[in-house]
Amino acid sequence: MARRNENGVTIRAVAQRAGVSAMTVSNVINGAGRASAATVATVQAAIAELGYVPNLAARRLAKSRATTVGLLYSNRRTPFLDAVLVGALRATNAHGLQLILRDGDGVSRDEAERLAQDLVRSGADALLLIPPFAERLSGSDSLAALGVPLAAIATGTAMPDVTTVRIDNRAAMTSITRKVIAGGHRRIAYVAGPDQYSVVAARLEGFQATMRDAGLVEEADLIVRHGEFDYESGKAAARTLLQRKDRPTAVICSSDDLAAGVVAQANHLGLQLPRDLTVTGFDDTILASRLWPPLTVVQQPVEEMAFRAAQCLIAALGKAEPGVTDEIFDHVIVERESVAPIDAP
Repeated sequence: MARRNENGVTIRAVAQRAGVSAMTVSNVINGAGRASAATVATVQAAIAELGYVPNLAARRLAKSRATTVGLLYSNRRTPFLDAVLVGALRATNAHGLQLILRDGDGVSRDEAERLAQDLVRSGADALLLIPPFAERLSGSDSLAALGVPLAAIATGTAMPDVTTVRIDNRAAMTSITRKVIAGGHRRIAYVAGPDQYSVVAARLEGFQATMRDAGLVEEADLIVRHGEFDYESGKAAARTLLQRKDRPTAVICSSDDLAAGVVAQANHLGLQLPRDLTVTGFDDTILASRLWPPLTVVQQPVEEMAFRAAQCLIAALGKAEPGVTDEIFDHVIVERESVAPIDAP
């Protein structure tokens, strides 16, 4: 008997639309066998066009293999992502589960929904999200239709329909901003990162509130918004900030990659760090300790957060109504050599 989904669409119908065999469609859905990228794309297009969503309960019963956790992430390879992968793999391996990956830009809700649906069709029984996918999927009408539990790490806020594991980003940025101010710095620049990440708003709020509490005037042109959380965006921000006649004496960055770009551009301009410029990062990826000077950073335990989020998903798989939780990990300020005091003007 041909397998039908809830809409009455069969694998055979998908195969006919794609011009392939039913076995090929099954292999694409379950991530088994070998199929070219073009064939996979054709089958996925037919699945999307016909609205075919596999019956998850039947598939789990039929496959008699390990439950699968899907990880949805941005296609930019970063030290942050490496830490997420290690944490997720630790958790899934410890429970004998499989981890499958799907990457994409995720800049729109439609794209995030499509990627999440692709993961479920490929065999994911639960989804682990990293920004900005959680922000894009939260509140989406398609979320419940996925029929799988979701958990996200490193978000800026709790979410009503997605389990979150995070730090208090506002408080964390407050902590490191206070440290820079305590060193006598008054002209402090800030590199924020991309707007679509909820952590960007939370961290910026922490920076701005701390500056106000210290009686320092916020200068809008010393805050660089938009861009990405990457090295090139950090370099671009530094070109804007450090060639000013009244350049800042400190730059606080919302990620380690941004800070690395700032450090590189400062070195290119002949500045001596940290004597001429204090720079801070955020995350404490492996990059932070390998730069010169090594970065003073906010440390969020990304690997442990990913491990915990995967555990939450595994626990949710056995429950009819798993519920949604929000867990907040502690942050730490790791002091290295990229921060130095300055005489107050």
